[in-house]
Amino acid sequence: MPAWRTISLWMDQLDEPLLARPALERDLDVDVAIIGAGYTGLWTAYYLKQQKPDLSIAIVEAQTAGFGASGRNGGWLMGNLLGEDRLLADLPAEERRASYNLLHSIPDEVEIVLEREGIDCDYRKGGVLYCAARYPEQEASLRQYLDDLHRQGLNDSHYRWLSPEQLAQQIRVAKPYGGIYAPHVATIHPAKLVRGLARAVERLGVKIYENSPVTHWQSGSLRTAKASVRSRWVVPAVEGYSVTLPPLGRYQMPVQSLIVATEPLSAATWDEIGLSRGQAFSEASRQVTYGQRTADNRLIFGARGGYQFAGKLRHDFDLTTDEKELRRYLFGELFPQLKNVQITHSWGGNLGMSRHFKPHMLCDRVNGIALSGGYGGEGVGASNLGGRTLADLILGRDTDLVRQPWVIPQRGLDALRAWEPEPIRWLGYNAIIRSFVHEDQTLANPATAPWRRKLASGVAGFMEGFMH
Repeated sequence: MPAWRTISLWMDQLDEPLLARPALERDLDVDVAIIGAGYTGLWTAYYLKQQKPDLSIAIVEAQTAGFGASGRNGGWLMGNLLGEDRLLADLPAEERRASYNLLHSIPDEVEIVLEREGIDCDYRKGGVLYCAARYPEQEASLRQYLDDLHRQGLNDSHYRWLSPEQLAQQIRVAKPYGGIYAPHVATIHPAKLVRGLARAVERLGVKIYENSPVTHWQSGSLRTAKASVRSRWVVPAVEGYSVTLPPLGRYQMPVQSLIVATEPLSAATWDEIGLSRGQAFSEASRQVTYGQRTADNRLIFGARGGYQFAGKLRHDFDLTTDEKELRRYLFGELFPQLKNVQITHSWGGNLGMSRHFKPHMLCDRVNGIALSGGYGGEGVGASNLGGRTLADLILGRDTDLVRQPWVIPQRGLDALRAWEPEPIRWLGYNAIIRSFVHEDQTLANPATAPWRRKLASGVAGFMEGFMH
């Protein structure tokens, strides 16, 4: 049995035996075959069964439910979609407002399912704090971001500026310059959610086969080492693992994000820090940091990881000392009292990045292929939206979900933008990341000359724009 408990803090904390479900060992003929028992595959199966209980659905999983990003992420359940501001910018004002409402309601929709299915995953809807907390340029970038959102028709009920004093009422960081509060984010225990969803779909009649890597897939069928599945629909729900299912790897670039967890902190320490309502938080740098206070009072803190040449998956997530200490440095800059705290768990995962950072939900009715992905690290909530959307697309329902700008109906994989070939991809990614690291190091040093600060930010901003 693989050491699934070592995947993450979340899997380690599960109060259940991690025993594999039976593997696929005989041929099947079903209505819908789903590859991957992560959030996207499970949500798709759940909503299909809710709307059409007589559908026969099989989920084929290479390892176990929660092995991938669904059991490894930072626990942010966001009412957002990566790049939503760009995706919605050209819509008429009324349609744009409706699309934002749809996105912002994602945590509430998940909560409804949690209550209906009796899934306890430490759900707390405390919102999110985007903090300017390490250098003054962060305040300017956050204010610009807030202005852009308000120009799109949002207001303080959706995204609200917090002065340093207002920020301190929710989170107390060492160098507060202010921040943005948004209410439409919840924090969860990721592994409890994915394992609970797996049990929920099984109760609805979905068959889950584990330890069954798919070796080949095409329109109408898939194969494992021991059996085949014929189906009207195939849903490859593998996100960061797309490179294992050609040709999906052309459209999804696997990158890594790395996370650490501290020992449980005392009540006195949390009184100093805040985060009393389960808020998520981030500091506004291009390092892409994220954190939360767990139900058992640990600090979870993650930051951008890396990309391996030719899109190779990273399998060894035994973080190096440097990888752990970078995250300790970043959260120690926010909370100096934690600089020497014990880190009990460290881990990471592969996530999927689509070209131009555009999430997509695609339905090819001719070939019977439906997929949702390109979440770019924001998949806990986006996968719920993706599952609902794919269910409506597969069932041919005309709903608001299927009329969104991220939905690609009646098109095949060729509708997606492919990533550039190597070595262009690797060189480009590393050049961009180096510019982000240089900017962060430059701005974090208060002695840096103004012209150097401006130059570093200008280069990093240019490189970020190039990625999009």
